[in-house]
Amino acid sequence: MSKEQLIELWYGLVNGKSKFFLVVRPDSVIGKDGEGEDVDVVKELFDKTKDRGYIVDWAPQEAVLNHPAVGVNSRIVSEVWRIGLDMKDVCDRKIVEVMVDRKDEFAKSAAELAKLTIQSVSSAGSSYSNLDRLIEDISEMSLKTPQKLIVS
Repeated sequence: MSKEQLIELWYGLVNGKSKFFLVVRPDSVIGKDGEGEDVDVVKELFDKTKDRGYIVDWAPQEAVLNHPAVGVNSRIVSEVWRIGLDMKDVCDRKIVEVMVDRKDEFAKSAAELAKLTIQSVSSAGSSYSNLDRLIEDISEMSLKTPQKLIVS
C-alpha cells in the first residue's frame, strides 16, 4: 500500500474511537518513487496511538488478504453473520471511521450469534440432534456390515 493509503486507514481507525490492532508487514508501504518506505512512518503512527492502537509487522498481511478464501469469509462475516465489514479496497478515513463506529451493531450481532450457537449445541438443539442421528446411523451401519476377523 502507499504511504497515503496507510495514513488514511490509520486516521479512520483513530477517528473511529475504538481500540485497534493493525498489521503492517515490513516493506509493504510504498513511497512515491515506488521503493519500500522507511519504517519511520509506521513507527511514527504507532507512537501517536500507543494508548488505543497496536501496530505490528509479524503477519504476512498481503498474502492473507489476497487469499481467495478471505473474500468468501469477508462476505459471510459482513452479509450473513453481520459481525464485521467487507471494506474491499477502500482506504478513505471517513469510510473506515464509519465502519469502526458500527462496533455496537457488530457486538449485538455477535451476541445473537453466540446465543444461537449455544441453543444449537444444547440437548434440544439442531447440532446436538444431528450428531445423535449420525452416531445412530454409524452404529446401524456397523451392525449390518460383516466384521472381518483378522487372525495372525
